[in-house]
Amino acid sequence: MANPPQPSVGYAVTITPSNPPTEKSPIPPPPSISPTPPRFPPPRLQDQNASPSRESPNLPSPANGVKSGSPIPHLSTPPGPPVFTSPVRPAAVPFRSSPASPQPVAFSSGSFLPASSPSHFSNGLVELQHQVSDVTEISIPAGESPYVLFSAHKILNQKKQANVPSLCFGALVSPGREISPGPQVIQRDPHRCQNCGAYANFYCNILPGSGQWQCVICGELNGSEGEYVAPSKEDLRNFPELSSPMVDYVQTGNKRPGFIPIPDSRISAPIVLVIDECLDEPHLQHLQSSLHAFVDSLHPSTKLGIILYGRTVSVYDFSEESIASADVLPGDKSPTQESLKALIYGSGIYLSQIHASLSVAHAIFSSLRPYKLNLPEASRDRCLGTAVEVALAIIQGPSAEMSRGVVKRSSGNSRIIVCAGGPNTYGPGSVPHSFSHPNYPHMEKTALKWMEHLGQEAHRRNIVVDILCAGTCPLRVPVLQPLAKASGGVLVLHDDFGEAFGVNLQRAATRAAGSHGLLEIRCSDDILISQVVGPGEEAHVDTHETFKNDSSLYIQMLSVEETQSFSLFMETKRDIKSDYIYYQFAIRFSNVYQADIYRVITVRLPAVDSISAYLESVQDEVAAVLIAKRTLLRAKNYSNAVDMQSTIDERVKDIALKLGSQVPKSKLYRFPKELSLLPELLFHLRRGPLLGNIIGHEDERSVLRNLFLNASFDLSLRMVAPRCLMHREEGTFEELPAHDLAMQSDAAVVLDHGTDVFIWLGAELAADEGRSAAALAACRTLAEELTEVRFPAPRILAFKEGSSQARYFVSRLIPAHKDPPYEQEARFPQLQTLTTEKRMKLKSSFLHFDEPSFCEWMRSLKVVPPEPS
Repeated sequence: MANPPQPSVGYAVTITPSNPPTEKSPIPPPPSISPTPPRFPPPRLQDQNASPSRESPNLPSPANGVKSGSPIPHLSTPPGPPVFTSPVRPAAVPFRSSPASPQPVAFSSGSFLPASSPSHFSNGLVELQHQVSDVTEISIPAGESPYVLFSAHKILNQKKQANVPSLCFGALVSPGREISPGPQVIQRDPHRCQNCGAYANFYCNILPGSGQWQCVICGELNGSEGEYVAPSKEDLRNFPELSSPMVDYVQTGNKRPGFIPIPDSRISAPIVLVIDECLDEPHLQHLQSSLHAFVDSLHPSTKLGIILYGRTVSVYDFSEESIASADVLPGDKSPTQESLKALIYGSGIYLSQIHASLSVAHAIFSSLRPYKLNLPEASRDRCLGTAVEVALAIIQGPSAEMSRGVVKRSSGNSRIIVCAGGPNTYGPGSVPHSFSHPNYPHMEKTALKWMEHLGQEAHRRNIVVDILCAGTCPLRVPVLQPLAKASGGVLVLHDDFGEAFGVNLQRAATRAAGSHGLLEIRCSDDILISQVVGPGEEAHVDTHETFKNDSSLYIQMLSVEETQSFSLFMETKRDIKSDYIYYQFAIRFSNVYQADIYRVITVRLPAVDSISAYLESVQDEVAAVLIAKRTLLRAKNYSNAVDMQSTIDERVKDIALKLGSQVPKSKLYRFPKELSLLPELLFHLRRGPLLGNIIGHEDERSVLRNLFLNASFDLSLRMVAPRCLMHREEGTFEELPAHDLAMQSDAAVVLDHGTDVFIWLGAELAADEGRSAAALAACRTLAEELTEVRFPAPRILAFKEGSSQARYFVSRLIPAHKDPPYEQEARFPQLQTLTTEKRMKLKSSFLHFDEPSFCEWMRSLKVVPPEPS
């Protein structure tokens, strides 16, 4: 029968994945590329009055223009406020990819996400159960995997107890994490259940005599074409899929169209820089420095293209070695097919390998000129949308049937990196310069649709668009965000075009990214997946001809990157009768070498009836990240974020009421001691940049929200709760709670908050130049080591105690100085190592303000905080 209907997801457009491949071989990871320090070459200014057709342009621009694209696909409506006193109901729309621009989606109340079919035995398996050989005697910790992190390693078998909505149960799935080389890489097709499509795995029961295996998802017995016939169960462990819960099936070979041999792999994925030319001189000088360092850091065989945009689009030609020359297209409308054909089939070379054109690239960057007209930054015309359209055409190249054999059509996950200093105010996808424009709301709505359509077109061509913004000019982030998001890219804000921008430019280009990603999620029939958050959209894959009862959830991934994850929220549909619950995650994608990967991860969680045993298995940090992602879905603006702070309060109270214990002769409840870390993590979430008032500009809030919803677990955790490390004299660091008691005048402290890393020098330490210089150098080194693979790269700020910038640091620390001494020592034991004099000096250094400490906040909720672990 056909697949039953599934709930709609964040986007309506889907891509059907290609058929599974056949021949396979392992692929080594790509070589790492170390960044080159920035340099600041003197800019070479040229005459402003160049010809309109072949130049290095920076032209003024008078008018706005908007072109309507295809209608925007409907986004799903965020869930309503959680009600923690009533039984759980399945969420109507299970997939959310962004909190931006929600619109209602038609939905049938009867269409819940189907889980797998009920377990049943066939082929006489009931009678043969005593003969089945169990390969799973090897001890594997429940829920332990670098690719899948569950919020608990056990699950309650009573539905009423398990479905406590305030304590989310779910998992974080990281499909793109690099798998370590080893025996778990398999060069053949996987064995799959003929009933539900699940993959043979570590937990399957095997009949060694016949080679049959029992599916853990639906219970069916399947043949293995004699492959699993073995004299004993020990021999079955020679099969990687039967000896490890995580395996990669890899296919390469000449039979794969588009397969790129390893030495030529980087040639297959061009990078096109799309650069804003409406910059003032200080910003331009920083940008030039970052661009010079960027091209020096690229692999010699990388193909690079350079496009500038203002009122026109300038496509730079690498065939001119002595001067920086460009072909120019108008920016007020989308390029015509005739103009693109003339460009692509002309004499110019617009994509060239770095080893052949490095000097030309440097010459182009040095020739960039500052904006000369006397117009405010926000009023300058920028045809960003048209420039990206031209970049897509350059990467796509001539069609196969028209190719002259000179320019080969690119394959792989190519990248467009937009370096923007202001909003898109000219041409397709633009908005007026001023918010007071009488038609602004309509034009913004049209621009949103057009930008998302352009992002979807880029994704269809396997091109990721990253938008790196910098400067002080408002960017109109809501208009630019759909372009990056729909293509699988990111939008990042920077203070300037300096160090952090340059590092992100390099990391955006070199981070490994797969394409054609498809995530399959299967689980035992007792489990309902109620919601999915992440960089993808639901894919309606019809597999009923191959698998009669395939009820899995398919998600098309917009890109497959190590820096991203999906958040899955789950509920129990009924009381669980079995001893274990099984989950299987299958990720199909093409890696950077155009090899097809089938990554299969199987997880088994034991079902228990003890609430205490369940709570002890809860992973506080994973649970906090899941709660934060669900909460951020509804925090679309500052007003929503303030409301979500109250939702966090209700969660904490409800967890204490449902899972804690009442204090004798009191109306207070004790928070469960097994979840000692969770409330403090949620307190950080409540007052930090994601929900609190630390960030004032809505553009920054929007970028942070979208980044957080798609971010990996590691980055998400740091964005929720900062990590505090104090420098010691001998050059080591001590990790401390992120409380303001760490602000000791003779110390240096590093605070890692995900997208920002702060280095704080106490006044007493700063007065000693020798010690402070050594401490600052050690702290900078640590900050760089902590974030060396993070994308986006955080900004690293250093300041002294009492300076105006120190407020960034202070505002992210819990004000524990307000607590009585015994609570301070219990939650910040390092205080006990200080002398009485130092403690008095520390106490006198704090200023009084009204914000509550963590303990005061908990007591205001009539909840006794748990003892620190």
